[in-house]
Amino acid sequence: MENNFRMVAKTFFGFEEILAKELLTLGAQDIVKGTRVVSFKGDKGFMYKANIALRTALKILKPIHSFRATNDDALYRGVYALDWSQFLSSGSTFVIDATVHSDHFRHSQFVAQKAKDAIVDQFRKNTGMRPSIDKDHPDLRINLHIDRENVTVSLDTSGASLHHRGYRTATNIAPINEVLAAGMLLLSGWNGQGDFLDPMCGSGTILAEAAMIACNVPANINRKEFAFEKWNDWDNDLFDLITESLLKRVREFHYTITGYDKAPSAVMKAKDNIKNANLEDYVTISERNFFDTQKETRGPLHMLFNPPYGERLDIEMERFYREIGDTLKNSYPGTDAWFITANLEALKYVGLRPSRKIKLFNGSLEARLVEFEMYEGSKRGKFQG
Repeated sequence: MENNFRMVAKTFFGFEEILAKELLTLGAQDIVKGTRVVSFKGDKGFMYKANIALRTALKILKPIHSFRATNDDALYRGVYALDWSQFLSSGSTFVIDATVHSDHFRHSQFVAQKAKDAIVDQFRKNTGMRPSIDKDHPDLRINLHIDRENVTVSLDTSGASLHHRGYRTATNIAPINEVLAAGMLLLSGWNGQGDFLDPMCGSGTILAEAAMIACNVPANINRKEFAFEKWNDWDNDLFDLITESLLKRVREFHYTITGYDKAPSAVMKAKDNIKNANLEDYVTISERNFFDTQKETRGPLHMLFNPPYGERLDIEMERFYREIGDTLKNSYPGTDAWFITANLEALKYVGLRPSRKIKLFNGSLEARLVEFEMYEGSKRGKFQG
């Protein structure tokens, strides 16, 4: 059996716990939670599996070298000390992404440049030739992380961020990130055991992620490529075997997943994206204004949505959020309603008391994922019954 090695999954603030649960369910070992990261151990096959299946990971990194550095020379020497011929040839292309949290190093671009020089100089000395930089489609993507004086060099196993699922070709203004959508669904307790509604569905991201969770479809099954496919030790047969084993776990879904949007253009885009994800058998989308609708299913309903925000709502914010509250209260009994908002001021206009508030970030905006439990009949009746 191939030796296990440590990997690091990057995620959004607030998703560390659910990412750790995902990793445990997949079979990861020695899971350690950090801030916006979860580290774990697995073999090469598990590295493939993590990239294909994890819903709340943005990237999977494979650390290969660490050292201490407090100045440019030490950084250069530390990177140079690794035998780069294990991962690259002089005819290969590479790129370095650097993140820096240090008083000794201030500029990530300068750090990346210094590390690049060390790698290129090593090849030039040993072979007389050098690999070149390709920012768009490199053979190897290297991640350099500096925390104070601790430098970690990792291989980026994923390539483009794992929120690029491969199904979303049509988007509206400011579409929600797929990993954010999946994380919100998992935080809200969505597991596919009931009916689901996104009443402001935009281009359909939350609907697609909800359907994939409900049917246990691997998150990145529609993705075109991962960075590890260009590595020297790429094993196509093993990758196919892992993919096949994940697809055997796909399950049937016996409830409804519905999306509304009042904009015809959004409805068209959402339908296209759901079709791209091969989920059209499970998701129904129609052109409707949420404020004119009522609950159409029997039994509990799980609702999650991302209300539009920004300049076009500035004047009507108070009315808009009041209408959300009124519609939930008057038309959606027996509903567990969740939505995310970066407009923390607006929450008071909903006129309902949230049962939960979870701090998240939507891009750079601090946001809250809030839950409103709409009971059948009165709340008091629920506890007396």
